[in-house]
Amino acid sequence: MNLSGMKNPSRFRIPEVWIRFLLAIIGLGLAFGAALFSTVTRESGNLWGTLFLASVALVLAVVVGLTTVPYLAKRVAVARIRNVFDYDVTRAGIIYVAIVVVIGVAALNTGNNLLYIIVAALLAAILCSGIVSALVLRGLELDIRVPEHVFAGRPAMARIILRNKRRWLPSFSINVVTARRKGAAKQWRWETTKFSFPAGRSPEKQWFSVPDRRIRLVAVAEPPPEIFKGPVYFPFLPTRSELAAEVKLCFERRGRHQQESFGLATRFPFAFLVKTRRVPLAREIIVYPSIEPTSAFFDVLPLINGEIESAQQGRGSGLYRIRDYTQEDSARHVDWKATAKSGSLKVREFAREDQRKLRIVFDNPAPGAASDKEYEDAIALAASLGWHFVQENAEVSFVTQDFQDQDIHRFLKQMAQIKPQSSPSCLEDLPLLGDYNIVITSRQRGTIPANLWACSYFLFIGQQKN
Repeated sequence: MNLSGMKNPSRFRIPEVWIRFLLAIIGLGLAFGAALFSTVTRESGNLWGTLFLASVALVLAVVVGLTTVPYLAKRVAVARIRNVFDYDVTRAGIIYVAIVVVIGVAALNTGNNLLYIIVAALLAAILCSGIVSALVLRGLELDIRVPEHVFAGRPAMARIILRNKRRWLPSFSINVVTARRKGAAKQWRWETTKFSFPAGRSPEKQWFSVPDRRIRLVAVAEPPPEIFKGPVYFPFLPTRSELAAEVKLCFERRGRHQQESFGLATRFPFAFLVKTRRVPLAREIIVYPSIEPTSAFFDVLPLINGEIESAQQGRGSGLYRIRDYTQEDSARHVDWKATAKSGSLKVREFAREDQRKLRIVFDNPAPGAASDKEYEDAIALAASLGWHFVQENAEVSFVTQDFQDQDIHRFLKQMAQIKPQSSPSCLEDLPLLGDYNIVITSRQRGTIPANLWACSYFLFIGQQKN
């Protein structure tokens, strides 16, 4: 047969999924037939025939399972997998099932038709409960809105929005919960290694060594902490409507918090089961370090202000206002013209020129250079100082080993995720741009460049502050 005249020969090809499906049906049919004939040979007393046919049936079933089931499972739509329901039996459900079992045993022992009818009605109630709860959860849309800037130790508000777009069925008793997430687990992974003989000898004493691979059970890193902890309850959601709930968030420590999915759970209508539908909705919050003033903050802030004022020269020349004279004012600032007009002493107050150009330098120490508490206190102090001077309208820039910027929120995000690292100090190549530096470091005093002392205030991690 000549196919050259056909416009599209590929349309006559049978898809691979159908070929695999037909082969699976044929294989399972043969396995079923072999199992039936093995039963016949067993009854006739043919032991070897029974063993052979049973083995053939088992082998055919295993081959079909290994070659067809994984392939078909991969072709399942992702949306169908995501909308899988989870079931949890409640205490009321356990008691209800126990009552059904007792009545069923009594019906079998007595043969009373009324008891059979009661058991059937009780089982039908369980089936109806599952169907109704599934219908209640279908068609719901979830939206989570988290705040953009969150500080450790400070409450923040998130918003949970639940929508029901169906026209004919409202939803009852809905809980927005966090999806189940496994903790740290282990996975099998291949690693590159070498096969040497004899084993246990030094490389120069071994006869030969060839590249090899081995599989090992490796621990997977612990996932980031979750954002939400408790459920949010919606008692009733009408058709074609949406409801919102405000959730208070408060994080004790800085860092990244992540939620990959949520769940919509309900016990409606009979509370026999808690049915949960997983909703793939990823959310992430970067929790900034705490900026709450601490005792260390109040101790160093007056000293820093004094150092900054001593580094500034002169006063501003612009007139800010004319006010009444006080005992602390100098006589040279008295405005005699304003005094003559008002009949009371008046002084001129000048606007100070804004020369508060600061640079906060966090010299990230190596692991082990400071204790965990000292390290976290240093991060909180750097964040608090940066936030304070930004609120005072000072021109502030920020520097770490891998970061240099003037945006306070980028700096706080950097400090939220920073960890000790063995990298060169950022003080070696720190340019002197005329800014006044607030340096937080764990280095020894003798290793700090001499040109930084004149225009810097140092805070030492794990050492006595100057």
